[in-house]
Amino acid sequence: MRFVLSRWSHAIALAAGLLATRPAFAQPPAAPKAPSGQANVTLPTVVEHVDAVYPPDKLAQGIDTTVEVLVTVERNGTVGDAQIAVSGGEAFDDAALAAVRRWRFSPATRDGVPIRARIRVPFHFAPEPHPPVPVPPGVPTDTTPPDAAPPPGPPAPAEKSPPADKPPPDKHPHSHGEQPAELDSGLALPHAVAEPGKPIEIHVQGRPNPPRRGASDFRLGRAVLDSAPRPTTADLLKSAPGFHVMRPEGDAVAQRVYLRGFDADHGQDIQFTVGGTIPINQPSHIHGQGYADLNVLIPETVRSVRVLEGVYDPHQGDFAVAGSVDFDLGVEERGVHATASYGSFNTKRLVAIFAPAGQSEETFGAAVVRTTDGFGDGVRGSISGGFTGQYRFELPGDLSALVHLSAYGARSSAAGVLRRDDIDRRIIAFYDAYPDTSARSQSAAATRTQASVSLQRTGDDNSEASFGLWGAYATYRSRLNFTGYTQRSRLRPTWAGRGDLIEQSNDDGGFGARASYRTRRYEAASWLKAQLTLGADAEAHSIEQAQNLLEAPQNETWDRRVDATVRSLRIGAFADALFTFSRWARLRGGLRADLISFDIDDRLGNQIPAFREETHFVGYRRTAAGIAWGPRATLEVDPLPSLRLFAAYGRGYRSPQARQLEEGEQAPFATVHSYEAGARVQYERARLSATLVAYETRLSYDLAFDAEEGRLERIGPTTRRGLVAYLQANPLTGFNASISATFVRATLDSPPPPTPENPTPPYVEGQSLPFVPPVVVRTDVSYRKTLGTFLGKPLVARAGYGATFLSPRPLPYAQEARPVFVVDASLGLRRDFVEVGVDATNLLNARYADTEYVFVSDWRTSDIPSYLPARHISAGSPLTILGNLTFHL
Repeated sequence: MRFVLSRWSHAIALAAGLLATRPAFAQPPAAPKAPSGQANVTLPTVVEHVDAVYPPDKLAQGIDTTVEVLVTVERNGTVGDAQIAVSGGEAFDDAALAAVRRWRFSPATRDGVPIRARIRVPFHFAPEPHPPVPVPPGVPTDTTPPDAAPPPGPPAPAEKSPPADKPPPDKHPHSHGEQPAELDSGLALPHAVAEPGKPIEIHVQGRPNPPRRGASDFRLGRAVLDSAPRPTTADLLKSAPGFHVMRPEGDAVAQRVYLRGFDADHGQDIQFTVGGTIPINQPSHIHGQGYADLNVLIPETVRSVRVLEGVYDPHQGDFAVAGSVDFDLGVEERGVHATASYGSFNTKRLVAIFAPAGQSEETFGAAVVRTTDGFGDGVRGSISGGFTGQYRFELPGDLSALVHLSAYGARSSAAGVLRRDDIDRRIIAFYDAYPDTSARSQSAAATRTQASVSLQRTGDDNSEASFGLWGAYATYRSRLNFTGYTQRSRLRPTWAGRGDLIEQSNDDGGFGARASYRTRRYEAASWLKAQLTLGADAEAHSIEQAQNLLEAPQNETWDRRVDATVRSLRIGAFADALFTFSRWARLRGGLRADLISFDIDDRLGNQIPAFREETHFVGYRRTAAGIAWGPRATLEVDPLPSLRLFAAYGRGYRSPQARQLEEGEQAPFATVHSYEAGARVQYERARLSATLVAYETRLSYDLAFDAEEGRLERIGPTTRRGLVAYLQANPLTGFNASISATFVRATLDSPPPPTPENPTPPYVEGQSLPFVPPVVVRTDVSYRKTLGTFLGKPLVARAGYGATFLSPRPLPYAQEARPVFVVDASLGLRRDFVEVGVDATNLLNARYADTEYVFVSDWRTSDIPSYLPARHISAGSPLTILGNLTFHL
């Protein structure tokens, strides 16, 4: 039996080394390089190899099979990790792993500097010898990153491999070693298959890709993210199943997000992080618990997004109730890129990106500025700007370091809400704002600056240690009026009718650290392997917040509601284990525990109304603490090569709003129990995958928006049951499509807690949660194609669209919001370094409400004010068109 070369092994030119009897190349061939204008990346080449032995006990069966192994090549050329990508049977898998772990390589390099990389090595096992198959002519050796436009100019000619000598006879049958067709970054990039006439894709390994947790662990790469216009970073999330994003309060306020049955408002039920290190959620924020302003990130610098729906990973911490989102930042196409945009409503946007060639994709600098007059009658104008910079570099001792800095600032005007009956009576136009002075004084301003440094070291035995430090400072001030003229002063009850313009301010300084260690993989038995990860994280916040009622237009304070200082400390620790059973089943999971302590100085607590005799000084100082425990587990079973079954359970938590705590109270964390079962089918040849998930989540208490206070208030326990279907396909080169549908029933399980104002809150058993759409459907399609050449340069066209459908949403008082159907689309044409394009959001110019509420208001549009709850809307943006001109230098 012979160890021979596959006909597609030209990528690293293994022919000379693998077909020779000596263990090393006599003259190692030159490895292919990246296209002009990109980083000069070379592939690993084999220096020493060990033949895989055909399992003797399988000889009688005469099995002919292929095993594909994912191999991590370290900077010193050793094999750091080897995992089965495509199984050929347990005995053949073991033979392939045993052989490849003894191989040695000349490592991959970027501009001559050794880097870690992952390659795919197929082994073909045959009971009879096969003659060597020569490398077919005409197969290009150029390389290009996935989802990128083809490099300028005609394809480079193929490098011819040296003739292969027939190896001498061997007494043992061997596998046929094939050179991989890809380097895998572990960043959810598309699978690369070497085919005649198509370039081989090289993905240099960056931040390690965490293992999947259940069927609802979705990874969105640039192929999906580029399918439709993404005005903000939050809009990237629309492509995740069950996700929807709205912006009812202007550009300087965090977007409102929904995730498979959770009205997460501004982030209360979703944990947001950057690079797995920096938390974006702000605890005990005056405008919403877990407030997460994603505008601090520039959408063009997001390389991929991981959306984990549910809470099944011990790494998930505070606010991971509906799930968690992690943004991985990086710029694939190196060089200088500048885009100028102009369009509807006098919108201007300029973004510039510097990604030096020869550096990691995670090394870049980017800046953006934007101004707009906004749609409607001129009360939605905004101005904003931001910067993001990162630098990845190597340190002695195989350490890799990443430094991150981001800053963002914005100010915008807001139109507020309109009563539906006023729109129907044509008292006010759908896209306008009330002419009232208080309504036209609404605005918001926000800033955020964050920085981090992280270190990572991966051992040759696949162990890994990481450590990160971060700090952030954020300010927020808004003036919003939801109810018109209904409020009365709490301090002086005779003061009323001055306008319900609520001023909120929140200044938050926070810092923290994260550390983790992953052991090597232990082989407890031939059928059982185990690996353990231990980690801890901590964060501290000092928060100054206030809430007042203002009288427009001079913004005179006529009532004070909040004046407080909150200091919090959270310390979390977790253990996460992986057990692999004969490669057909995997069990992941562990335990997480978090301690959170609060120190609250509520300077307006125990307030004394004017009509009462003073018996004490105003103020209420208190402390509270609590511990949240969270077991999580995920089971994966592979009954068929293309089918994977999942089952998962997790317990997560959301920290409480600090000012709602009493002295010495055991902090009442909102606890969620999450269950799911699902299946994923993958067809590699058709490049098609389909996922189906059934889930249930039970939350101990929920939060709902209170229009009178302009913030979230506590309601009772809730349950969500639903189904998620997700389909991805890229059957053609340059074509990507995905569609998802989420069906959910969200119910309130018991009445909200009574209050002095509402001692018997209304409740009907099994009533639907307000504002939650039972059905969310999303479709993304994109296509990129080279049309030919123009003046000697390739002309590359792209087109894409994204469509979202929301079913009617239940509202309080047995009302229902209207359905929403919005389509966004983009077109582009690139020749060499110049690209022109056009983006259209709400292409069909649908008139829809971003959000709908039901509450009591008085906007003085009638002689006799009504004190019955009425429907209110915040208008969604009409058709918006932006023209773009981009230079790639």
